[in-house]
Formats: sequence, C-alpha cells, structure tokens
Amino acid sequence: MKKTPFRLTPYQVQWLLIVGFVTIGYALYLRYLAIEFSTVALACDAGLQTTICKARLVATGLFKNSVFGGTALVIAILHVMRPSIVLLTGGLIAAGLGIVLYNIVLSGLAIGLLILGFARPAPATA
Repeated sequence: MKKTPFRLTPYQVQWLLIVGFVTIGYALYLRYLAIEFSTVALACDAGLQTTICKARLVATGLFKNSVFGGTALVIAILHVMRPSIVLLTGGLIAAGLGIVLYNIVLSGLAIGLLILGFARPAPATA
C-alpha cells in the first residue's frame, strides 16, 4: 500500500487562511492596543478591571512563560509525526500568537516543523 503525501483541500486552505488572519489580527490587537499602549497599560496597572485588562494580564503571563512557543513546538512535532488538519490548525494558532507576542524563537522553529509536515506521507486510513 503506497502512502500519498499530506495535501490540503481548497476548503482546508481557506479555513487555514481565515484562522491565520484572525489569530494574527487578535495578537496584533493585544500587542499594540493592550500591552504596549501606555494609556491602557497605566490604567490596567492602576487596577482597572475591564476585559482588555484581563486579556492583557493573561497574554502577558503566557508569553513570559513561553507558553505560546512551547505549545506551538509540541503541536508541530506531533504534526511532523502524524500530519492532520487539526494539528496544523492548532499549531498555526499557537505559532501565530507566539510570533507576535514575543515567543519568536520557539514559534519560528514550530512554523518550520509545520511546513516540514507536508514532506511526509499522510497516515494510512483503514
């Protein structure tokens, strides 16, 4: 039985484009309008309890501990071992957030591994 390479359908490519743009857009919003924007940062540090301050607190805690990059790397390794659209989507989300939110090294390595997942055959289906 010959395995065919892992290939995406046009609908899966469109899905990944939508997920990628939404992820990068939200990460840019968090970075430039919540984390680095001095007015919001000062208000949140003074004790303001809004949704953007809570999102800022969560995102800051996650990127300080390299959660985005680590998660992206683990998912990318799983994707190289057994490629699937679910792992590719999860890896794209984690790596996109990690690239924009300061986890560049691990997320960049994860993106390379996600691309490498296309060079491997897809798992055989029964």
